[in-house]
Amino acid sequence: MPKSLKSNKGPQTNAQIDAYILKAAPFAQPVLNHLRALVHHACPNVEEKIKWGMPHFDYHGKMMCWMAAFKAHCSFGFWKAALMEEKSLMPQSAKNGMGHLGRITSLQDLPSDKELIRWIGKAMQLNDAGIVMQKEDLQKQPEALQLPDDFSKQLSKNKLALKNFQQFTLAAQKEYIDWIEGAKRTETREKRIALGIEWICEGKKRNWQYLNK
Repeated sequence: MPKSLKSNKGPQTNAQIDAYILKAAPFAQPVLNHLRALVHHACPNVEEKIKWGMPHFDYHGKMMCWMAAFKAHCSFGFWKAALMEEKSLMPQSAKNGMGHLGRITSLQDLPSDKELIRWIGKAMQLNDAGIVMQKEDLQKQPEALQLPDDFSKQLSKNKLALKNFQQFTLAAQKEYIDWIEGAKRTETREKRIALGIEWICEGKKRNWQYLNK
């Protein structure tokens, strides 16, 4: 990384994103720090926020790009990628890691700094021009995460649970997935899935017991 990109401390940084990166898996931290530094390098006036449980980068008061860390990969995406006319940017999907750069597991998976900075520049131009996505293309949040097979199977058997889960935010979905994936024993995993389905049917998030306290 160029020396100018090593430090990212400045008036526009957000302590919530500092905390998000520190909580991410060790493999993810250098990736998130690098992406964050590149965004600030390309767009000094960027504003950092946490939305749907993920770091977002706003410019001129509008969403520009975002990044996220999961159990085994990271993602990065542009909110107006469909208008950027860049064939190299992948469409969002759970299969390719939800973002526009595919599944990122290390710095080696990233495009060159030069290419990323160019893309960020194009995203800035769209915000500068006040261009907005058409209603049919506007996505209020990224596509849902890829579900563990056993959890997905049980959800598909319960229409109410599936409907409620799809209406949860990305962060709320991730909480259930991480909880289930964190089970060390098969018995524990099965119990968590069963209990999770029960709670989801009632419209409850993973930590619903603590939300009103």
